[in-house]
Amino acid sequence: MRHCPLFLGAALLLCLATSVKAQVLVDLSIKRNLYIAYEPLLANVRITNLSGNRLLMADVEGKKWFGFHIETLDGRPIPPTNPDYEIPPLQLGSGESIFRTVNLTQLYPLSDFGSYRIRATVYAAELSGYFSSPPLTVEITEGRLLWEQTVGVPGEREASSRTITLLSHRLPERTDLYLRIADKTSGIVYCTHRLGDFIANGKPEIVLDSQNTIHVLQNSSPREFVYSKVGLDGKILDRLSLQAPKDHPRLNRGPDGNVSVVGGIPYDPHATPTPTVIPKLSDRPPALPLPSTSPETIKNRPKASPAPSSKSTPAGIKHASTPHPTPTPVRVD
Repeated sequence: MRHCPLFLGAALLLCLATSVKAQVLVDLSIKRNLYIAYEPLLANVRITNLSGNRLLMADVEGKKWFGFHIETLDGRPIPPTNPDYEIPPLQLGSGESIFRTVNLTQLYPLSDFGSYRIRATVYAAELSGYFSSPPLTVEITEGRLLWEQTVGVPGEREASSRTITLLSHRLPERTDLYLRIADKTSGIVYCTHRLGDFIANGKPEIVLDSQNTIHVLQNSSPREFVYSKVGLDGKILDRLSLQAPKDHPRLNRGPDGNVSVVGGIPYDPHATPTPTVIPKLSDRPPALPLPSTSPETIKNRPKASPAPSSKSTPAGIKHASTPHPTPTPVRVD
């Protein structure tokens, strides 16, 4: 019995902590749980103020009001690339929600292969507490190498190079095609672009023009292709969706070094399809005219022949009836 006050005190603190935790709700969502190294990893965060009062969300005494807690599955923490990052303060009204989308690849070193546990965390100084989302787990892997080439960068005074890599990444429901551009000498990765769906039994076509700009043509689905044009700085210069009802399109490098797409029909994959119009009852064609039923027409209509009676049937002639087939006997041993 002497332990009852201690137990009640601990239970009270737990209830208070639970009520405090419920004052700010933090939700975290990530599109999928499998990513390729250096690919943009977008975390969507929603923060809801349930305290009943307006809250000032701001950094206080070195405590960041918004951030992430990332660790490996064995508990090793992953610190941000820049621990001195700053986020502008804001006012969050009672019952109000704010949304943030953050690319974690730009803020945290997540290039090592393996699994990571991620939480979004908010600190509210007026409530003197941290509030975190439930953890989500993502895995960082590397795709299958399809093509790789190191090229120079035209126009730069100092000799520099870029390594262009084409990778396929197999997911449970599809296979994606990725393009990575990196400077392996300086350790800079300029991009890891997901170019779209990719039919694994088809071979993507990649051609460099006279400026080493990258042109990729991939088979995204049966009779559909995607063309991408990407600069050595990682910027996407052009994207085009093509339909190929007959012959497959291809990339053509002309004598001047320019690259163009030959064949295929461009289309917008995000366009709203034309709705099917159901004809109305008023749209029916007019009915055909009925035959004339004037009294004169009825008078001139030929009379029907009378049906033969049984008395007119000659003697000795009987009407034949339809014979029924004799069932075939089945022997049962």
